[in-house]
Amino acid sequence: MPIDLYQIAGSAPCRAVRLAAAAVGVDLNLKETSILDGDHLKPEFVKINPQHTIPTMDDNGFYLWESRAIMTYLVNKYGKDDSLYPKDPKKRAVVDQRLYFDLGTLYSSFADTYYTWIFTGNAPDQAKYDKINAAFSFLDKFLEGENYAAGKTLTLADLALVVTVSNFEIMNYDFSKYTNVQKWFARIQAEAVKYNEIEDNEIKAFKGFVDKFMKKK
Repeated sequence: MPIDLYQIAGSAPCRAVRLAAAAVGVDLNLKETSILDGDHLKPEFVKINPQHTIPTMDDNGFYLWESRAIMTYLVNKYGKDDSLYPKDPKKRAVVDQRLYFDLGTLYSSFADTYYTWIFTGNAPDQAKYDKINAAFSFLDKFLEGENYAAGKTLTLADLALVVTVSNFEIMNYDFSKYTNVQKWFARIQAEAVKYNEIEDNEIKAFKGFVDKFMKKK
């Protein structure tokens, strides 16, 4: 049976999960969930995820949320090999570090800057952009002399990070001076399984979401 993924169209974490699923050849049954309509607060949803966050996965009665946890689960259970998430402790630790970097630094800087702007109408101050610049500087350093974010092959770290970077691109953040990031970004877009198929429509959905709220300001 396909795995159910409760998702929001355009959501970066949901897109990352979909890329991970595509990479291991897992079919997802996408269940669109509207936060604006309160779908995530309905009793039947809270029953499977008390935190009522999106994305949430239902793998035949096994419920899991937090996108990076879902991504690692999919590879651990369904991956044909361990290239996306190595079993070697040191190699896996580097992938984990990059996933945590995405969660706590890069994606966090995006959310703090742009979601605040989208929902409140308060334009970002320089301090917020400084955090973004610092995050990109770190990522650029990680990629120095490397084709991938965590090792010599494409991993889950690349799939999580590429979606976050694409969000910055949507918001017209100029990262052209980070040449390592630019080269890596183009490489992962070309190599990630079903990248264009998944991202093209989802990016349009995210742009529509941004435009809808920014026009209200």
